[in-house]
Amino acid sequence: MKKQTTILAVIFVLISGIAEAQVYGGGVYIQRGFRRPPPRPMQRYQRYPRQRQQTYHPTVNLSFGYGFPNLDKNYFPDQFNGAVNAYKGTQYTQTGPITGALDFQFSRYNSIGVMGTYGKVSVPYYEFNSNSNIASFSGDIKSWSVLLNMMTYFPSYQTVSPYIRTAIGMNTRTENYTYPDGSKALVGGSDLTDLAYQVSIGARFNMSPNAGFFLEAGYGRYIASGGLTFRF
Repeated sequence: MKKQTTILAVIFVLISGIAEAQVYGGGVYIQRGFRRPPPRPMQRYQRYPRQRQQTYHPTVNLSFGYGFPNLDKNYFPDQFNGAVNAYKGTQYTQTGPITGALDFQFSRYNSIGVMGTYGKVSVPYYEFNSNSNIASFSGDIKSWSVLLNMMTYFPSYQTVSPYIRTAIGMNTRTENYTYPDGSKALVGGSDLTDLAYQVSIGARFNMSPNAGFFLEAGYGRYIASGGLTFRF
């Protein structure tokens, strides 16, 4: 009987010790008589208001420029054989082309309009087997072109606006070959109409909100050009 009483006493002491013991579960400290620690509040991030892009107001752009060189010189034949035998000289006299463009810029990055050019170029022709440095006659080309002009602007700073120009249209040129006395050479002349185009990359430099100048390079009616631009 004494032995059983001792066993019961040991079991009672163990149960009491476990009840008073500290318990650890899931990495959270738990003790009898205490509640579970409250959850940590979620971290709040500060929100910054988005900057609204200013409303774009469409503008009308007008520009005048001067291109170089006049590529109409490529239309001159290298030589003539027949009633007149002559070869082309190398001293060109050229004007322009002078350019003018009127565009409607309907968004920050695009505009559409019309572009016109005018140019003149002359070259002397010398007779074969002649030791004279006086030209036998001269060739002249005058040309006018009207093109649909499309501009694509890149995101830019306030003072500089890079762009790509793509223009296509029709060109009319008049070729005349005349002797030094002004009479028409036997080779005659012709009025021709053909395709005209211009592809350029350039930049508009804004000296004020309504005026500036531009520089560009490309191929078509000219290789390089520069001039003034106005915004209304």
